[in-house]
Amino acid sequence: MSVPFVRSSSSDNSSNKIKPIIYLILHFNICLHHISASSFLNVNDLTTIDRPYFDDISPRNVSAVVDEAAILRCRVKNKGNRTVSWMRKRDLHILTTNIYTYTGDQRFSVIHPPSSDDWDLKIDYAQPRDSGIYECQVNTEPKINLAVTLEITAESDIRDRNSERLYYDSKAARAKILGSTEIHVKRDSTIALACSVNVHASSVLWYHGSSIVDFDSLRGGISLETEKTDVGTTSRLMLTRASLRDSGNYTCVPNGAIPASVRVHVLTGEQPAAMQTSVANGNSACSAIIFMCLIISEETLLRISNLAQYIHRSQR
Repeated sequence: MSVPFVRSSSSDNSSNKIKPIIYLILHFNICLHHISASSFLNVNDLTTIDRPYFDDISPRNVSAVVDEAAILRCRVKNKGNRTVSWMRKRDLHILTTNIYTYTGDQRFSVIHPPSSDDWDLKIDYAQPRDSGIYECQVNTEPKINLAVTLEITAESDIRDRNSERLYYDSKAARAKILGSTEIHVKRDSTIALACSVNVHASSVLWYHGSSIVDFDSLRGGISLETEKTDVGTTSRLMLTRASLRDSGNYTCVPNGAIPASVRVHVLTGEQPAAMQTSVANGNSACSAIIFMCLIISEETLLRISNLAQYIHRSQR
């Protein structure tokens, strides 16, 4: 009699117990993967949100008229503790950093209303040489920048600041040159000019001839100090290492006041060239007279000697 084979249920029970555990582990790993990926994306999103960026709603091309103010706009969102700077592209010169100006040209300034996102560059009395590309920069890593192109489109004649055609009230605000209005300086010395204004002028510019004094020119050695006093404003212009091309008319032009001028002569020696010519001619004339006197004296002495010899022979 054969004994029927009966399969044991122990292995089936073990298998049934292991399968749910495997499924649970697999689902747990998948969940961990999704959580990690989600966390990674959230961190990146937060980093992106916290980074500064430009609210690029302002024009990238700006036109201005000569001798009027030009404003280049830059709006920075999420600035945080970052620094906003303006740079002139043609010479890579940093003009401003936050609200501070880093150029001797006082026409440049930053317009930043408190608690605002605006960091606008203002150029007073815009000149043709101011045309070009300017960059608003934020010192992130990597650095971000916004380029703005400035073009001076209209040409205007620079009026003679002392022209009699301009009418001014005798009681109007006016500038006055401190010291002589005709000065002479030696070459390679320092030209120091000063003018006072009888009001608190918002700005004071200096012109050399018909061109505004360029503090960022290749010449270098130019500085301007403007001081507010109890009675008005004092402006001092200094140019080191004077050369012959620095000669000419300098005009102090306060904002909203009558300008004043001073004439500068840069000398090649101790005296002006005209005086040197006169002295040289005088010295030549004196030398000629002395030489003639010497010749005349020699001839006179010779005649006296001959006469004395004649008298001596006659007496013998």
